[in-house]
Amino acid sequence: MIVCHCTQISDHEIRDAIDWMRNADPQTIITPGKIYHALGKRADCGGCMPLFLDTMRNCDSLTVSPPILRAKPAIKEGSDNEGRQQGHRLSQRRAAV
Repeated sequence: MIVCHCTQISDHEIRDAIDWMRNADPQTIITPGKIYHALGKRADCGGCMPLFLDTMRNCDSLTVSPPILRAKPAIKEGSDNEGRQQGHRLSQRRAAV
C-alpha cells in the first residue's frame, strides 16, 4: 500500500527501513525523518504523516517508540496558555524576585 503519494513510499519500504535501522543499532530512536532519510527521500506536504505514523506503530521492530508516537496535545482547546509557567522569561524572573 502506498503511504506517501508525494514520494511513492509504501508500507513495505517503511517496515524494511525500520528493520534495517533496528538491526544496525538496536537502541536508536526511529523517527519519520530518519525513515525518509534512509529511503533517500524527504517529506513533501505532510498529508501522509498520520498514516505514516500508524504504519510505524504497527511495525514489530519498533520496540522503542519515539515520543512523537506517544505524544498527546498538551494545550487544551480555547486556552491561551502554551504550557509555560508564568515567569518563563529571564526578565520576568528577576522582576518577580
